[in-house]
Amino acid sequence: MRLVRVGETTSEVGRDVRAALTSWGRGDAVAGGIALLGVRIPGFGSAVEAVVLLPRGVLVVLGVDLPDPALRLEAPLEDRWKVDGWPISRPEGPVNPAANALGATAAVAALVREKQPRPLPVCTVVAVGPYVSRVDQPVADKDRGVRILHPEPMTLLAVARELAVHTRPCPIDELRRVLAVLEPGSTLTDEDLSAEGFPDGLSPEAAAERTTILPLTALRRAEEPRKPKRVRWWPVAAAVLVALVLVVGIAVAVSADNSTSGPARGTGPTAPDAVEFAGLGTASSTDCAAHTDGDVRVWLERNGCARLIRGRFEATSTGHRAAVLVGVLRFTGSTSAAELKSVLDRPGGGTVLDQAAEGVAWPGGAAPQFPAALRAAGREGNSVKLVQVVWLDQPSTQDDPVLHEIAGRAMRITLAG
Repeated sequence: MRLVRVGETTSEVGRDVRAALTSWGRGDAVAGGIALLGVRIPGFGSAVEAVVLLPRGVLVVLGVDLPDPALRLEAPLEDRWKVDGWPISRPEGPVNPAANALGATAAVAALVREKQPRPLPVCTVVAVGPYVSRVDQPVADKDRGVRILHPEPMTLLAVARELAVHTRPCPIDELRRVLAVLEPGSTLTDEDLSAEGFPDGLSPEAAAERTTILPLTALRRAEEPRKPKRVRWWPVAAAVLVALVLVVGIAVAVSADNSTSGPARGTGPTAPDAVEFAGLGTASSTDCAAHTDGDVRVWLERNGCARLIRGRFEATSTGHRAAVLVGVLRFTGSTSAAELKSVLDRPGGGTVLDQAAEGVAWPGGAAPQFPAALRAAGREGNSVKLVQVVWLDQPSTQDDPVLHEIAGRAMRITLAG
């Protein structure tokens, strides 16, 4: 973590925040990232303790000083706080000391959305002091990506690892757009940012576009000396080339004719590009737990989700047909998505059920056996996507490279709803 001191602390506990971030040291061995200390956020008006720009997320850190040390702090976002059972009484300012926290986070999130094509999740950390042994937060507040804590180094680090879990790291060029607004005078070099875990080069979208548009060109051998043009050989070379083309064409034609009399040899799977998807309908529900099983269902019964969207597809590749089930679980906060993703990653942790379990037959009379399917799960912002792929016309194995390719491509499918 590299610290950039922009302004002074805004609270007494802000010193503990700076000490915790400093203890991590520079580099990405612990967390990586850039911490802008005492920065004033455009559109918010006042300074915050820190804006921590991590490779896979952003933390907005605010400081709140309590009247005294506390063993237990009850800290809801939309109600009065209680210290050891007694409501906090403040003659000036809001009843809730963290009332402005979400406003600061919203201002940073708007900036990140403006400057990044695929914005990082922006979460809130409210640092409280002088000391709190235990903080109780409503689950709904945690689902909004808010954490209230005493900023000990390991506690703050655990929150950073929990919340900053975007699917791809922020490239240096995108990070600089955000830094240019929050800290216009920054002197950080590309080497500094790379050492903190930010990848070098263009964003994946720009790199993909460049690769698609620009054709490959042959490199000229600059070191090869030019030979004097004593004899014009190109007419002779052209004639020889034409003759060779005719000979090769005849050989290929004869070979193709002979191949029709027997089975083809050396045939293998087609190129990975030859994957076609046919949509077979979608289903949407706000009762997410009812359409899942295992640990996933238990987790959703306890925490819920905003919406579950399931899409059926048939994929064709290498001459075979596969059934593809894409499930997207959407949440109101990125933290819930991260927690559910960890449940899905457990062996036997549960899954999203196909509609066949509810009496809706697979189109065309097929009966895919999804319990034996190859699975892939990923997270994008506040959503978790689960893909399940199984062959319809041949046995499926977990190490099938074609199934892996189909699953990877299915992860890019967008379900509306």
